[in-house]
Order: sequence, then structure tokens, then C-alpha cells
Amino acid sequence: MDSSSLDLNLLRTFLAVYRSGSFTGAGQLLGLSQPTVTTQMRTLERQAGRELFERLPRGVAPTAVADELAARIAAPMDELAAVAGPHPVPGGRTDPVHLAGPAEFLCISVLPALAPLVAEGVRLRVATGLTDPLLDELRAGRHDLVISTTRPRGRTLSAVPLADEEFVLVAAPVWAERLKRQLAVEGPAVLHPVPLITYAEDLPIARRYWRHVFGRRLSCPAAVTVPDLRGVLAAVTAGAGFTVLPRYLCLDQLASGALVPLHEPDDPPINTAFLVQRPGRSENADVTRVRDHLLHIARSW
Repeated sequence: MDSSSLDLNLLRTFLAVYRSGSFTGAGQLLGLSQPTVTTQMRTLERQAGRELFERLPRGVAPTAVADELAARIAAPMDELAAVAGPHPVPGGRTDPVHLAGPAEFLCISVLPALAPLVAEGVRLRVATGLTDPLLDELRAGRHDLVISTTRPRGRTLSAVPLADEEFVLVAAPVWAERLKRQLAVEGPAVLHPVPLITYAEDLPIARRYWRHVFGRRLSCPAAVTVPDLRGVLAAVTAGAGFTVLPRYLCLDQLASGALVPLHEPDDPPINTAFLVQRPGRSENADVTRVRDHLLHIARSW
């Protein structure tokens, strides 16, 4: 496809659709209505003589032709946007940085790390939720940065490793005194009569721990589910039962003895968190500041 004969405004809209994964998301990025974006993409497809996007129930998927076009124009278009400079913001303030991720990791690790930037004038709008919906919202342009518990698939998003979280099997001392030795001798079956506290009915963290460490399937049901790991931590610290938690979340309790590790394998389960954004340079310089600061400070996590 000869991109030199195509309208620059259409190419700019194309790139926004390609990166956001939807016409609606591109409109939000560019300040255009969804019908306007749709019309522009139909015009571009007509000029190119090829289909660029497959229309899906939720968003769009780029065709091979769109992948080729995006690879050719992304860098020049980003350079052109940089030369043009960011749009001025009334009152002289930059736009807020829209950051999203797991509530626990944001509250315990990320927000304290970003405090110096906030003191310097960076504004944040923070959202919490599960990874898959947040990545969909990132593609649609609702967030600038997302902390993801999995590496996103495809080429519409850019992801870099941010931090590794280690999982630890813990209980309060009232349980640990009799369970720790039994567990070492008899194996994980000794935990089945003990209340399991978790954040979801399907026990994702605990199931992974059992599979990775014990090499078997976890068969006991949850006694308590709390959709926030901080609630799980509070219940287990109070003596409700046992759980598997990210170590960063319970460092203070482990240090004080309020929680005791029931098992300390040589190879504990590890999960990598990723910092995700749409490819290309953001017009908001504070997005880059937040991104670079998090990647720098993460070395100490």
C-alpha cells in the first residue's frame, strides 16, 4: 500500500484505532465522535482498496494490511506529533495520568512510590480491577497505564516487566504451631480440615501454589472469600485459617510474627506484573514520567 498518497488526518485516526483497538477508543483519544472515526476509516479503506480492520462484537482487530501500514507510519507519525507539541491545557496544568491495576498492589506499593511525583505536581486518576477488563479499557483509551498480572497478547499493547511477586503459604501462630510440623511430615492433606481464606471461589492463587509446590491438585473448598487480598490478610492474621498471599502484602506481619509461613520451598511460585500501555508516545509528558519512575523504583521492590 502506498501510504504517501493517503491523507495525514486519516492516517492519524487509523493509528489511534490500531492502538486503542476500537473506533470508540480512538475517538476518545482524538476528541472525535465514534461516527466520525467510522466514516474516516471507511474512507481510508476505500482509498487503500483493502480492509484494514475486522469489526468484532467488542472493538476491532487489525488485518495483516493494517499491521503493515502501522509498522510503516507509526514512527514518522509519532515524530510529527512530537514536533507539533502537546495541546495546551487550560490553566497551564497537564492532564491527569490515568493509572489502573490490582487494588492491593496499587495501594501497598505503587501509590507510595509515586508520592514524590504527586508532590511535584503530577495528577493521578487511579482505577482498580481485574487484569482482562482493565486491558480492554486500556485498548479503548480509558487508561494511560495498566499494571497487569499477565503479559497481554497481541501487538496492540506494549508491556514491560515491572515486578515479581512471590507467593507464600501462611497462617496465624495459633494454627502454625500445630500445622507446620505436620505439613512437613504428612504433606498438604493436613490442611484440608483447616479453613481456607481466599479472594475468589475458584482459588486461583492457592491452586497455583499447590500445583507448583506440591505437584497436586487442591481439593478443599474456600471457607471465606473476600474480593480484596487485604481482607484475606486481615482475616488470616486474626486466626480465621490459612491462605496463600503475595509476600509483599504480608511482609510486616511476617516480620512481627503475626503470620507464620507454613512452608518455605526452595522454588516458591512467582508471578510477574507488567506495566502496559498503548504503543507510541503519549502527548501527556506526565505519563512518561510516571512510567519511567515506576520502572526505576521497581528495582527496589
